[in-house]
Amino acid sequence: MTSLGEVVLVAALAGCATGLGALPTLVTDRVSHRVYDGALGLAGGIMVGAAVFALVLPGLELGSPLEVVAGVLLGGAFLLVANAVFPHVHLRFRGEALEGTAIAEESTVGVDEPGRPTEATGGEETESRVDDRDNLRRAALVGSAVTIHNVPEGLAVGIAFASGETALGIAIATAIAIQNVPDGFAMAVPAARAGLSRSKTVLYTTVSGGVPEPIAAAAGFALVAVVTGLFPIAAGFAAGAMIAVVFRELVPSSHGHGYADTATATFVLGFAIMLVVDTVLAV
Repeated sequence: MTSLGEVVLVAALAGCATGLGALPTLVTDRVSHRVYDGALGLAGGIMVGAAVFALVLPGLELGSPLEVVAGVLLGGAFLLVANAVFPHVHLRFRGEALEGTAIAEESTVGVDEPGRPTEATGGEETESRVDDRDNLRRAALVGSAVTIHNVPEGLAVGIAFASGETALGIAIATAIAIQNVPDGFAMAVPAARAGLSRSKTVLYTTVSGGVPEPIAAAAGFALVAVVTGLFPIAAGFAAGAMIAVVFRELVPSSHGHGYADTATATFVLGFAIMLVVDTVLAV
């Protein structure tokens, strides 16, 4: 059986993949609607595939359908409550620009107070300060979303390893690592646009996933390892939380911008990728 230290290490690597999403900000802070929607669709497909193949099915094999269903419902409820307790922004477009990436161009009239336009003279400087504050706030809010979402993902890794199936844990950790990249990008871009140094942007983005995920993985692993027979409901819990993330965040964020077909195609592709990953690693 995999040791706790190994589980924490694998979960930390998967969580730190958010830092990879910050790397493009070293070159540019803009991304096309099509590319971003496609990335979210891919991440959603991988997460749903991971929830089904790496959590629900093994849970059904080791427990009753009632236990798994109860876990799924509890996991979904947990995610919704966490969203309510820790407010954050969705990864969405703002007007014609992608919120968290390309900020919509303002007119020559700036704003120094909510709803109060300034004169055109000096407006650019005031507008710049307002944009910087908005970008920092947006980066913090998206960062909180990424952190919240990494909790059930970390639990999923820990629970999967606790089942005694090392391949299962590696499969779900791989899926989560891939999914974390676009999350990291969504957090890093507004931070970079607000003037945060490149090194700090990469560091903070990496920490947003690299800290909560291994902690949650350790908790999930220890709990299931100690409490015999808890895997089915715990696996259902992690799966429910991950599916809730997809439908609460990723699906709405990837539609409504004219590229729903692209997002749908990449969602199916992500699901297929997870099917292949799970099949290969489970052999």
